[in-house]
Amino acid sequence: MKTVGKSTQTGTTIRFKPDTEIFNAEGLTFSFETLVERLRQIAFLVPNLEILIEDERTGQSLTFFFEGGIRSYVEHLAQSRKPINARPIFVTGVIDGTSISVALQYTDTYRELIFPFANTVHTADGGTHLSGFRAALTRTINEFARSNGYLKDNDPNLGGEDVREGVVAVISVLLGEPQVEAQ
Repeated sequence: MKTVGKSTQTGTTIRFKPDTEIFNAEGLTFSFETLVERLRQIAFLVPNLEILIEDERTGQSLTFFFEGGIRSYVEHLAQSRKPINARPIFVTGVIDGTSISVALQYTDTYRELIFPFANTVHTADGGTHLSGFRAALTRTINEFARSNGYLKDNDPNLGGEDVREGVVAVISVLLGEPQVEAQ
């Protein structure tokens, strides 16, 4: 590969303007807010990615870059709640060629808020990555409680609903060969 020029800038620029022959729907308009939400998600999910979106119709533009990745996403999702642990817990690794990243933070609310993603696509209906996360979290909390004397030998294990109460989490898996069912 030959280096051309001396620029220190790198990256890719994509401009999208719909082709009227393909997008010939009467009154077709794109929702800036919908695009912003999706591009913000991608910027959270892909480390070191900076996204600039400009609406040439209105001149409105936004830039997204989140150094903390999904940790920053959890903080964003939990901003209207009071956190129990000051910083989100972050775990990442690769198992059988699948990259797995999880960030979670407990809050003082009763409801869980979990966003699972597979290859940056939100899997609202869940999947094995969500059920695996739930099972692993429940098992880990119960093992910790038993080994530290919070649960005695005769005490029943904590239930999954109890363990997930108030948790805000983002699960991101990158699959080499995804099995698409719910889309």
